[in-house]
Amino acid sequence: MKRLVLTRREIPTRGGQPVAFLFGLAFALLVGAILMQVSGDPAIDVYQRMWERSLGSTDTWSVTFNRAVPLALAGLAVSIAATMGLWNIGAEGQILFGATAATLVGRLFPDWPGPVLITAMLIAAVIGGALWALGPGLAKAELGVSEIITTLMLTEVAIRLITYLEQGPWKDPEGFGFPNVTARPPQAELGDLWDRTHIGVLLALAVIGAFAWFINRSVWGYELRIAGSSRQTAAYAGISMRRKVLGVLLLSGAVAGFAGGIELTGTAVRLNAQISNGYGFSGIIVAALALMRPSAIPVVALAFGAVQVGGQSIQTSLGVSPAVSTILQALILFGAIGAAVFSNYRVVAVDRQVSVA
Repeated sequence: MKRLVLTRREIPTRGGQPVAFLFGLAFALLVGAILMQVSGDPAIDVYQRMWERSLGSTDTWSVTFNRAVPLALAGLAVSIAATMGLWNIGAEGQILFGATAATLVGRLFPDWPGPVLITAMLIAAVIGGALWALGPGLAKAELGVSEIITTLMLTEVAIRLITYLEQGPWKDPEGFGFPNVTARPPQAELGDLWDRTHIGVLLALAVIGAFAWFINRSVWGYELRIAGSSRQTAAYAGISMRRKVLGVLLLSGAVAGFAGGIELTGTAVRLNAQISNGYGFSGIIVAALALMRPSAIPVVALAFGAVQVGGQSIQTSLGVSPAVSTILQALILFGAIGAAVFSNYRVVAVDRQVSVA
C-alpha cells in the first residue's frame, strides 16, 4: 500500500513568496466566486464593485492607501517580535492605547500649534504602545510567561479602558448624552499628499524603511537576528536574551502604538474602541504573508487594504455581506501558505510499512 508524504525539494521552485502570494490571491478569488455563486450573489459584479471602490480612481486609491497605513505598521510590529521568535498578538491593544495616549496630549495642550501638537501626539502614541507592551515584555523576559497570552489579554483591557473614558472623565459634554470622547483639536490633523491620502503614508514608509535598515545594518539588529535564530549561539556570544526579549517587545509595541497615533491624527476625529478596526489582528496575516520581511509588508498591506475597502462597499451598493472581505483575506492566507509549502516540498507516494504482530 502507498501513502503520501511531503519531501523537501532539492531546489525550491522559482518565484518564492511573490508567486505564492499571487497564487493565494488567485485561489481566494476563485473560491470566493464559487461561494458567492452558490449563495446567489453575482461574483463578477461583486469583484467589479470591489475594484472600483478600492483601486478604480485616484480618490478610491486614497482610501486604500490610508487603510494600508495601519495594516502595514501593525504587520511591522508583528514582524519585529517575530525576529526574536516571539508573537505579539496584542498589537490591537497597543494601537488602542497609543491612540489613548495621543488623545491625552491633545486634551492637555489643545492650543498648541498644529505641527507641534501632532508631533507631540505621535510621540505620546509611540510611548503609549511601548508601555502597553512593557508588562508582557517583563513577564516574558523575567518569568518566561507566554507573550501570546499576555499581549492578547491586554487588548481587552485597552477596550474597557476606552469604554470607561467614553462614559466617564473624557465624555464629550456636547455629545447629547452619547458616550463619546471629546474630539481631538482640529489643528491636530495630518495634511494630505493628494486627494484624501494623508501624510501618514510617508511616515509609515519611513518607519518601515528605517527598521529594515536597522535590522540589517546595526549591531543591535545583528545581535537580534542571532538571538532569534539560536539562543545557544546568543548565549555563547554574550548576548543577553532577557534584554533582547524586553527590547524587541517594547519596540514592537511602540510601532503598533504609532499606528494608533496615525489613525487618530489621520482619518479619525476622536478616540473610540473601534479606532483600531481590527488592524492589529489583520497585521498578523500581513506579516505572515510577507514572511516577516519589512520590505514586503507595504505591498501586502496595500493588497489587504484594497480587499477591506472593497468589501465594505459591496454591502451598501449590492447588499452583499461584508464578511466576503474577511473570507477573501482568510483564503489569500491559506492559498499563499499552501503555495509556499509546495514550492519547497513535493508530494511523494511511498510504500506503507505494515507491522506484523
